[in-house]
Amino acid sequence: MKITDLRATPVTVPLEAPLRHANGAHWGRFVRTIVEVDTDEGITGLGELGGGGEAAQSAIDGLKRYLVGHDPFQLEALRFKIANPTASLYNNRNQLLAAIEFACLDICGKALDTPVYNLLGGKVRDRVPFASYLFFRFDHPGTGSGEIFSPEQLVEHARELKATHGFRCHKLKGGVFPPDHELACYRALAEAFPGDTFRFDPNSVFSVREAIRFGHAIEHLDNDYYEDPTWGLSGMRQVREAVGIPLATNTVVVNFEQLATNLRDPAVDVILLDTTFWGGVRACIKAAGICETFQQPISVHSSGELGIQLATMLHLGAVLPNLTFAADAHYHHLVDDVIVGGKFTYHDGSIAVPDGPGLGVSLDRERLAYYAEVFNKLGTYAYDRDPARPDWYPLIPNTSWAKPEHTDSASVPGLAELTDLPTKPYA
Repeated sequence: MKITDLRATPVTVPLEAPLRHANGAHWGRFVRTIVEVDTDEGITGLGELGGGGEAAQSAIDGLKRYLVGHDPFQLEALRFKIANPTASLYNNRNQLLAAIEFACLDICGKALDTPVYNLLGGKVRDRVPFASYLFFRFDHPGTGSGEIFSPEQLVEHARELKATHGFRCHKLKGGVFPPDHELACYRALAEAFPGDTFRFDPNSVFSVREAIRFGHAIEHLDNDYYEDPTWGLSGMRQVREAVGIPLATNTVVVNFEQLATNLRDPAVDVILLDTTFWGGVRACIKAAGICETFQQPISVHSSGELGIQLATMLHLGAVLPNLTFAADAHYHHLVDDVIVGGKFTYHDGSIAVPDGPGLGVSLDRERLAYYAEVFNKLGTYAYDRDPARPDWYPLIPNTSWAKPEHTDSASVPGLAELTDLPTKPYA
């Protein structure tokens, strides 16, 4: 079997409401790029790439001369063609490699009429549990989804999610407001759901001193872990030595060299494996095996995925015996998906692993065309800037914190355009 063509389609899928975090706001939508890989046997594999636009299309087009004629079963040769350890020093190709690997695994599974998890050693679980993944957010005038700013609003939203999806683990994305305001919100969340577990992630914006102070204030809660409270292995190591909560990361241990460094001189307790950041499902499985050997806990990270990448996370979660924490997913914040049947559904806080051939998902061509049109209408966005605070950047350590800022959604540029989208061509 040989690859005959590659295609990339940028899409924009709206969220229920714009999510806020330390690195800016999502502006109420996710921009992703859907990748299709064709073969000479008529099998097409599906991949997904974070971000999108002309740059992603150009990057995929640029890989054609390397990959047309390549056997999709030859995954190690594929890795060296796209992300040779030395040649790729000059560019970040992990996400490109991941998207193509997803598609090739999908092709292999379809060719053999078996789910991807069987190509990866077979599943040890039928369902993958997920955390609720809570954000501070703007009100969305188009969907009527409410603002989340106060502890009361956060707890009410978590109650709705738990009633709808069954979550028993709750993650709060912080780094938006002053630490004491977010501390009050996090404590209220823990008090409202006795028996559940919790995790807090301020996206590395705390100074070491602030991270330690905040950590001491939440040590008594039922924490899964404290995720990326500050930046860098050195900073994380100082926090780990002072705070009695496991530290987790998806920012400072995202490749094998960093993993080796952390095993030699621990700074992080829980490695959050991401099927895109690590360069594919297979790389995550390799990393998980190393972590199992050294008793290094793991979980699965979310990078704003649609259903294709979520399927890779489910197949990954299915085969990892040492996956002891619920995975993260932004997925419940999306209003739709580009796969046949629409969004995956949660039951009792988990999602069933697809059992169809390959990744077990198919593209809904009408949805794909519709959300490609939405992308063309709205364009990309400045992911790292909060539209309510255009002059604000992620905090430098020891920067003074202002009082909590309550922002009326009417003043947020870019929200109104989400209420005037092309008419959907499907029910």
